Amino acid sequence: MGEFSWQVVWGLKTTSLFDVWSFEHFMAGISVGGIVVLVNRRAMSQLPMSPGSHRHAWFDIAGCLFLAYLWETIEHYLENGTAGEAVRYWFQGIEFWGNRLIVDPLLLLLGMLLVSRCPWLAWPARAISTLWLAIHVFVFPHCMYLYEIFDLV
Repeated sequence: MGEFSWQVVWGLKTTSLFDVWSFEHFMAGISVGGIVVLVNRRAMSQLPMSPGSHRHAWFDIAGCLFLAYLWETIEHYLENGTAGEAVRYWFQGIEFWGNRLIVDPLLLLLGMLLVSRCPWLAWPARAISTLWLAIHVFVFPHCMYLYEIFDLV
């Protein structure tokens, strides 16, 4: 057996479970999760349910995971160049399967679970997420630029 490498845990999105975008997935989970929780609570209030029923939590989880995997599917096609060479370049390669299928959706789910307990976190998370996206999409030349600036790998 070979030695354990931390680059499997933290590093570039093409080789690691966690990358700099893991932070954004958690913030998006708080932001989008707040919307999922709000929409589901309103929809569930229209249904006859026994007091203290926790069925709404399963709808929150399902809604959040649906959105997470929907985004991951779209992102995969963008990384492959479906939207053009400039978009493919910005994405800097195909995301590692463990990051795409396990870590990113779980971080979104953790954010949703946090905001369901602390709803006041939704708006600060939206502000942070919007700022993060604006800087990375409109200022930096590609999504892995922080690794070049700070030599993170």
